[in-house]
Amino acid sequence: MHKDEAKGSAKNMRGTAKEAAGKATGDEKLRTDGKADKSEGKIQKGVGKAKDAVRDALKK
Repeated sequence: MHKDEAKGSAKNMRGTAKEAAGKATGDEKLRTDGKADKSEGKIQKGVGKAKDAVRDALKK
């Protein structure tokens, strides 16, 4: 697992929590920030997977 995958997963979970807290409290900004964090996390996780795939392909 590449470090970007781990960081992306963490950011995604943080975003999920922010979004839920925003919904629960009616805080639209917090909810929007949570959605943005989730998107960034998914992208960062995908980048990490791509880096792993390239590294594995170069080893063969």
